[in-house]
Amino acid sequence: MAKPLTDQEKRRQISIRGIVGVENVAELKKGFNRHLHFTLVKDRNVATPRDYFFALAHTVRDHLVGRWIRTQQYYYEKCPKLGLDMEELEEIEEDAGLGNGGLGRLAACFLDSMATLGLAAYGYGIRYEYGIFNQKIRDGWQIEEADDWLRHGNPWEKARPEFMLPVHFYGRVEHTEAGTKWTDTQVVLALPYDTPVPGYLNNTVNTMRLWSARAPNDFNLRDFNVGDYIQAVLDRNLAENISRVLYPNDNFFEGKELRLKQEYFVVAATLQDVIRRFKASKFDSSNSTKTAFDAFPDQVAIQLNDTHPSLAIPELMRIFVDIEKLPWSKAWEITQKTFAYTNHTVLPEALERWPVELVEKLLPRHLQIIYEINQKHLDKIAALFPKDVDRLRRMSLIEEEGGKRINMAHLCIVGSHAVNGVAKIHSDIVKTQVFKDFSELEPDKFQNKTNGITPRRWLLLCNPGLAELIAEKIGEDYVKDLSQLTKLNSFLGDDIFLREISNVKQENKLKFSQFLEKEYKVKINPSSMFDVQVKRIHEYKRQLLNCLHVVTMYNRIKKDPKKLFVPRTVIIGGKAAPGYYMAKLIIKLITSVAEVVNNDPVVGSKLKLIFLENYRVSLAEKVIPATDLSEQISTAGTEASGTGNMKFMLNGALTIGTMDGANVEMAEEAGEENLFIFGMRIEDVAALDKKGYEAKEYYEALPELKLAIDQIDKGFFSPKQPDLFKDLVNMLFYHDRFKVFADYEAYVKCQEKVSQLYMNPKAWNIMVLKNIAASGKFSSDRTIKEYARDIWNMEPSDIKISLSSDPSGGANKANGK
Repeated sequence: MAKPLTDQEKRRQISIRGIVGVENVAELKKGFNRHLHFTLVKDRNVATPRDYFFALAHTVRDHLVGRWIRTQQYYYEKCPKLGLDMEELEEIEEDAGLGNGGLGRLAACFLDSMATLGLAAYGYGIRYEYGIFNQKIRDGWQIEEADDWLRHGNPWEKARPEFMLPVHFYGRVEHTEAGTKWTDTQVVLALPYDTPVPGYLNNTVNTMRLWSARAPNDFNLRDFNVGDYIQAVLDRNLAENISRVLYPNDNFFEGKELRLKQEYFVVAATLQDVIRRFKASKFDSSNSTKTAFDAFPDQVAIQLNDTHPSLAIPELMRIFVDIEKLPWSKAWEITQKTFAYTNHTVLPEALERWPVELVEKLLPRHLQIIYEINQKHLDKIAALFPKDVDRLRRMSLIEEEGGKRINMAHLCIVGSHAVNGVAKIHSDIVKTQVFKDFSELEPDKFQNKTNGITPRRWLLLCNPGLAELIAEKIGEDYVKDLSQLTKLNSFLGDDIFLREISNVKQENKLKFSQFLEKEYKVKINPSSMFDVQVKRIHEYKRQLLNCLHVVTMYNRIKKDPKKLFVPRTVIIGGKAAPGYYMAKLIIKLITSVAEVVNNDPVVGSKLKLIFLENYRVSLAEKVIPATDLSEQISTAGTEASGTGNMKFMLNGALTIGTMDGANVEMAEEAGEENLFIFGMRIEDVAALDKKGYEAKEYYEALPELKLAIDQIDKGFFSPKQPDLFKDLVNMLFYHDRFKVFADYEAYVKCQEKVSQLYMNPKAWNIMVLKNIAASGKFSSDRTIKEYARDIWNMEPSDIKISLSSDPSGGANKANGK
């Protein structure tokens, strides 16, 4: 018989029921037992007081959440003074600037597509406290400010301290009879934060797990014990610096120790997490003829997004060989079957090459493993190509020239079963030039996976007017099958539809011009052509070529102000890596030219130049739908793919570009005559390299180019500092790897064709519709289906996961039937 409750206990129960909102404390006990049982099953057999505390807290929270939501709904319904403006709320949300340029944004598109396709997929990364810097323009120069994106918290994430994991650094290696041990290490804890990634209309919610560095409680306890409390606390902060800030370099390798720590931190935590999940679900040791990990590649596929996570290869080998005690050959077989590698750049300065000395200091066991991988790899090459020492040198994972370095791309190729580029032209360059020796050895390993973008964000969300217009004509299914956009070709002769598309564009332009006038205090002509180049500032992307065209247009207007001129608003935006002097000087030139052009009364509304400050995703969502002309003008053979080019195409902008990256496939899909293609092709660039590029020849031969360069050189755009752009001009004459002058004439002539077409609105709108109709290939859904089929050995699912409230029960097809 239960012991009677005291008055104090009765009052406590009444109080608990009142706060939590349950009639019977037994309900709380049920929830408590469920949470406690979950904790014990997951982690241990014996409950600690902390387990009891968390079980109770989670139980109370469960009971509060429903009432919390209903209360706020009630307040909203009964109090119209608290009406909400959705656009205003969207502006409040901080951009999570956790990636560099297109690479991070591509990963976000892929996560969206994987959830929408019903793939059991996880995205892993680092939860940087400070993302990519906020860019301010002061006196025309880029100034970097910290991106404190978490200052108000992040409502989308959930900390998961129960899955916190140790990551080891430094230490030494011991070889014993029992095996190899990595000892005396410094431990940093990886605390996961999970963010939901919802699929489109299928109830699937996948997970993005980001790791945050935490010092363990006993970190540097020895210092603390001898009384050096301050140093102990400071050292904790050093450990936690690992996830403090994102290195803001795009297409440039910076070999800093902290960056190497970051790269190992994310892969070490992630692989522990993956193996824990594998063991919990598929770990099978009942079959004595197979090792427990033989099924690992059947259950796990890991895609290395560029070389930044390349240390996952030696780390998985360390786990298999040192911890799980697998034989080397078996461990290597499983490792190769598990990993695949995507190359995202061909620029030599972007390829990671870590100094051996630094890796030995930070990760001594991993260096040993890399050496062993390399030795077995070179033995294989030597057997196939006896006495070919030069081939051995070229294909080695260890480079000897200028100090010993590990070529991380070579490690990725050797340790993976598939290697891909991100556009057809890029993948060909990867195979025939950058990694020629490797592709000759294993041609079947090399593939292409052309990048894509999610139409959910880059059409439905950012351009609802256009999305709705398309849906009215071809239905809404195109949102999950973008290839259906080809149906729009049947409306090329529909004048009303063409006008409606033009009207949507004009509305977007009007809205964006109001934004520009408010932010930049420059009067914008909303009926002018919006000519846009937004991307990272880099010499190879050739913002300089665009700027020279602006100067040329300015000079033409000044020379003959009464001549008919198609008005243009030229918008250039993007961030320069903080240490990239030339990129910062390019920004200064653009802003200096803008200062002259925008304030010249002779020019008036015919030409405006805006440098778009702090370009980021939320700004892209504004500018892309408003763009008439998209600038994709990199030197042929330098842009791996690009994804901005696809976003503009989908949103009804026409492209002026070189035959580079995904531009080539855009021209294939839409017809080259429906893009403005100009300039050297890859073979022309190669021929010019062979002949020798002499910039002065173009300067002397082209009067408009000469005038523009002389103005820049002599201080016309910088009268207070006439020598300001001397270094930039010197680079263009003597050190320009990207051959701006060689494509200048073709670019200016092509721009004249653009202006001519713009004067014919119907012809322009027909070309716009052809481009939209041809953009279906560039959905990230298509890209991910190809990865799943050709690399991961997975099939997308159209199952719609049932919600607990769904009376039908079970799983339905994604269309809800």
